[in-house]
Amino acid sequence: MGVNGHQAEVTRHGDSLPYVPSPFSRDQLSPEMRARYGMDRRPIGTWIAATVLIVAFVGALAFVAVGVTGNPIEFRLVSWKVIGPDRVDVTFSVSRPADSTVTCIIRAQDENRIDLGYAVTEIPAGTTGELITYPLRTLAPAFAVELLGCSVDGPPGVAPPQFPPSVVPPGQPWSAS
Repeated sequence: MGVNGHQAEVTRHGDSLPYVPSPFSRDQLSPEMRARYGMDRRPIGTWIAATVLIVAFVGALAFVAVGVTGNPIEFRLVSWKVIGPDRVDVTFSVSRPADSTVTCIIRAQDENRIDLGYAVTEIPAGTTGELITYPLRTLAPAFAVELLGCSVDGPPGVAPPQFPPSVVPPGQPWSAS
């Protein structure tokens, strides 16, 4: 029941009326007027929602900052050349701290984006910048070659090999035997 025994009519307008701010502050009105005009509640839900959004935004920024600064190495595919029907030479550069062992993943695919060769290679600690040529064994001549990623703390989190069912990935690296 509302103020002085009257109940507000909600059936005619419902929520279709726009919100109009009051020219009065809460403390200028009597308790009955605050209850009648819906000013008896504090906007605690708004404060909670704003706090949750701010915390989520700061958390997302921290996650991105850690991801950007987390890998102390740089890697780049320089070139690749099909040497034969079962071999492609992949040349890539790695810049890293001299005392770090780096794990890189290389993939060769055909024109349908089906894997032909996939290798996890480990580069031992050495100089800070290296140019590496890796002989990748393939099932057929490669159409595309990718350096999927490099990491100093184990294999990088990249896509696993995507060979068709019942196709055995070729052994790595390529050798003349």
